[in-house]
Amino acid sequence: MKPRLQLVFFTWILLIWHTEAEFFTSIGQMTDLIYAEKDLVQSLKDYIRAEESKLSQIKSWAEKLDVLTSKSASDPEGYLAHPVNAYKLVKRLNTDWLELENLVLQDTTNGFIANLTIQRQFFPTEEDETGAAKALMRLQDTYKLDPETLSRGNLPGTKYRSYLTVGDCFGMGKTAYNDGDYYHTVLWMEQALKQHDEGEETTVSKVEILDYLSYAVFQFGDLHRAMELTRRLISLDSTHERAGSNLRYFEKLLEKEREEEKEKSNKTMTTTEPVVQSGAYERPLDYLPERDIYEALCRGEGVKMTPRRQKRLFCRYHDGNRNPHLLIAPFKEEDEWDSPHIVRYYDVMSDEEIEKIKQLAKPRLARATVRDPKTGVLTVASYRVSKSSWLEEDDDPVVAKVNQRMQQITGLTVKTAELLQVANYGMGGQYEPHFDFSRRPFDSTLKSEGNRLATFLNYMSDVEAGGATVFPDFGAAIWPKKGTAVFWYNLFRSGEGDYRTRHAACPVLVGCKWVSNKWFHERGNEFLRPCGRTEVD
Repeated sequence: MKPRLQLVFFTWILLIWHTEAEFFTSIGQMTDLIYAEKDLVQSLKDYIRAEESKLSQIKSWAEKLDVLTSKSASDPEGYLAHPVNAYKLVKRLNTDWLELENLVLQDTTNGFIANLTIQRQFFPTEEDETGAAKALMRLQDTYKLDPETLSRGNLPGTKYRSYLTVGDCFGMGKTAYNDGDYYHTVLWMEQALKQHDEGEETTVSKVEILDYLSYAVFQFGDLHRAMELTRRLISLDSTHERAGSNLRYFEKLLEKEREEEKEKSNKTMTTTEPVVQSGAYERPLDYLPERDIYEALCRGEGVKMTPRRQKRLFCRYHDGNRNPHLLIAPFKEEDEWDSPHIVRYYDVMSDEEIEKIKQLAKPRLARATVRDPKTGVLTVASYRVSKSSWLEEDDDPVVAKVNQRMQQITGLTVKTAELLQVANYGMGGQYEPHFDFSRRPFDSTLKSEGNRLATFLNYMSDVEAGGATVFPDFGAAIWPKKGTAVFWYNLFRSGEGDYRTRHAACPVLVGCKWVSNKWFHERGNEFLRPCGRTEVD
């Protein structure tokens, strides 16, 4: 390896060493993979020049990826803002490059394989590819996108359009199948079959697609369609043992159904036609009771902003109750909601401050955790897909400056507040409905610092599509605007939790979402926000 390439190689290794996989949970860190892939392409091209006469097939591969990485490296975040690009990047590095390795291994007299083998240990893992695939499915469900829309890359606000191939759709379907998710298995295998039938070139056979699709359809109890698909499979491969066995089993089940229907009709003296499903299956219910409301709000539907409520919302200049620091330069304050009162402040952070905080946070980003409601132990969860880090005032003067500004705006003390948390959302990044305040009496911080009194949330990026902060209980949706911040109280003046403040961060459809937040606690704020006359003041 040339000295220059060695230097580049070890530089990006150091950049991503700390991430320990889970690349899909942070778009910000996935940009490192863009440069890593570009370096691999360059290394591959150097090898091709030495072995060009024997490696024409590999050269074609490299040229294709060279064009792709040149485009993506020119604007990594913009490129990865398109979730299909992010998914395909993870899939390439986890699956496609391994296939290339096997091809090149046919010739053991090269240095490229040694280089690639060393670098692969820092590539996304199977967990990343699975997480990326599930992220696309989450976007599909939340924003009611059909597989055709995602496959063709028809998403709003994207600069770099990308497509899913038959192989990509097949991979999505396999991921769902391996997770026991037959709903998405059917959707993605149908899309793979559709593109295959349209003549798209692929190494995936129709037999493979039909094998998965027929079984997934059977899981929905659609015997007629399962048999139809299985017969089509057998017509393509009459020696397929599993398909033949499945068909005989399906025929027995169908015959049994007919006999049962016949018995029923003899008893009731009425004839009923067997139920044949159309091939469109309902999405199964899950653990989240307000799923439909939450997802509708994420799409901008069901927002309960009535004309009467709108009249109660105002804009004003806010000086923090005549705080000396804000008298000359007050902040622009806008009511987002009346009850509970949610306000937005404008120009809270400058672009330079935002970039500095992102720069400080990025090397420390780790998978965001939640506290297990039963054990109180911090753990990762599928319903919170992001990476976060915590910044102290000693890390840089800009952190202390931002903390002081939040104190001036809110009139609350930061002495008992938590550190500044910075979060970057990954593919389909989200945080499903949750409370910021603790409902667990065993939390150690409750005795020393009290509960989380209020939330101050800074938006550090614009988001092209998705990524709203929504409140399912009262039907509010607040959209990210770079440089602004929203603020609300989690507790009533009595100290009781305001259960209306259950909120969520919607999946990011297109874009790269950065936020930072400060949680103010009760202790130290007893006289700054005194108790009210009733429990719900």
